[in-house]
Amino acid sequence: MYGEESMSRILVIDDDKFVRTSIRAVLESAGHVVADAGDADVGISQQHQTPFDVAIVDLVMPQKEGLETIRELRRDFPKLAIIAISGGGAIVKKNFVQAAELFGATTTLEKPFGGEELLAAVMQALNPPENTATMNVASA
Repeated sequence: MYGEESMSRILVIDDDKFVRTSIRAVLESAGHVVADAGDADVGISQQHQTPFDVAIVDLVMPQKEGLETIRELRRDFPKLAIIAISGGGAIVKKNFVQAAELFGATTTLEKPFGGEELLAAVMQALNPPENTATMNVASA
């Protein structure tokens, strides 16, 4: 079903090891090559060393926030597909799509999400609609 994305290189940046491990398992089982980072600076460094096709970035992280990370990735890698993820409370959810779009996310996804939602978000990020900057595939 998601064969078009097979072998895409995906970077997961999230401070929560369980989230990184879960995302990695779903993506690798779908044929993607996945690397992960527990903080933004490590993830950005990985992207500079070996560019990825997609970056999945948590919005709420200590030290460097996800929005700042997305802005930096977008500045340095304008064609990088970026999926913004978060479950970071009412304020983040209220402005989730708007903030992610302003900072350059291709697609957004709210935690908790399932494997199918994650794979759909990756597909949308890799194949964005021509006239839509951000697609929200968040669960209700």
